[in-house]
Amino acid sequence: MQEKDIVFLDGEFLHKNEAKVSDFDSVFTFADLVEVAPVMFGVLVYKNEFFARLKRSLEAEFVDFVFNEDELEENLQKLIEKNSLKEGFLYFKVSKGVSSKDFDLVEWFEPIIMAYVYEYKIENNPLVKSGVTIILLPEIQWKKIYKKSGSFAARCYAQKMITKAKAYDGFFVENDYIAYSLNSSVFIIKDKNLIAKPLPNDKILSFASELGLKVDERAFSMQDVYNADEVFIYAASLPTLPVVKVDERLINSGEVGEFSKKLMQRYIQNMQDEARKSKYFAL
Repeated sequence: MQEKDIVFLDGEFLHKNEAKVSDFDSVFTFADLVEVAPVMFGVLVYKNEFFARLKRSLEAEFVDFVFNEDELEENLQKLIEKNSLKEGFLYFKVSKGVSSKDFDLVEWFEPIIMAYVYEYKIENNPLVKSGVTIILLPEIQWKKIYKKSGSFAARCYAQKMITKAKAYDGFFVENDYIAYSLNSSVFIIKDKNLIAKPLPNDKILSFASELGLKVDERAFSMQDVYNADEVFIYAASLPTLPVVKVDERLINSGEVGEFSKKLMQRYIQNMQDEARKSKYFAL
């Protein structure tokens, strides 16, 4: 996976080697926000969900970045076109701006925005057919409170453990329950029940209902994962990625499950339908 050459930085389209931010930008000193959206047929899809998540994150992070959805969509679409991207995903980052390392969030300078895109197979991704391996990790995000660092330090440490284990992702475990996944949301299916921690993802819940699955929003344990008929993870860049192995235990005898396949097919169909309805669709 490789990012494309052109980025969008504070209203300008620049080559990635020319995009510069201050050493004192809050993205380096604090954990600022990132949102992701898929691209299909050269079009930014699920834009409404993307904007809703972005607004929610901005409010939660006390970031005073007010934007016009149509104007921002137009600029992001230009970014996609300048990179000749047909399929993949877009990263959108917002920092609180340049400031001294002051934990008082009242007075910030102008927020800085940056966006860039990756080329990535969504429709014919081989991992969807093979499934992926997951490892279990101790919850470390807040355990090492003595260690001062900004942003994704704990996640980078976790990613090293995942790479060393030759796995795709990791589930953080706390008190024998799945706290969260490093890069995605976790779902399990048992006896035609889709079980997940409560999350604002109406599409996946709607698609599950269409397939005859009953939705059960609750926390679940490691044992629930081991005993599940199917396990899959969801991310904006690649929805419904089947999990066939967790640590050394096979899920569904190591085979991709029926509902995981159908959910991914439904997502692909829905993405393509959304792309075709966009005014930027050009195929």
